[in-house]
Amino acid sequence: MVEAALAALRAAISAVKVGAHVSDLSYSIESTVRRRGFFPVREFVGHGIGRSLHEDPQIPNFGPPGFGPLLREGMVLCPEPMIKGDDLPVRILPDGWTAVTGGGTLAAHFEEMVAVTADGPWVLTDWVGEEIWGKKS
Repeated sequence: MVEAALAALRAAISAVKVGAHVSDLSYSIESTVRRRGFFPVREFVGHGIGRSLHEDPQIPNFGPPGFGPLLREGMVLCPEPMIKGDDLPVRILPDGWTAVTGGGTLAAHFEEMVAVTADGPWVLTDWVGEEIWGKKS
């Protein structure tokens, strides 16, 4: 499952291009996850980041390509593939914070901060950027 979540993150980062739609990232996450037998979390999203931690555009973990805002050079996005082993809705526990899968299955989640550049995605965070792309960003 962790490998599937990382593959979905790689796919989302690869979809970051000037002129692409936000839903191109969503589609890349969902199709990668489903090919590996898992399900995308629908209740939470990735996001833009700037002066605030969570900004528009929202980046769902599912959906068809070709919809939503166009990516422009200089935007900074945080794709967040969140995946689980069942297709039931996520539940929030009474503490108001803890999220669990509907069927009690495992889940995995990764996030990176990626700038949209004319040359393609620029991974601004280090851990997965170094691990996946073979260099520090």
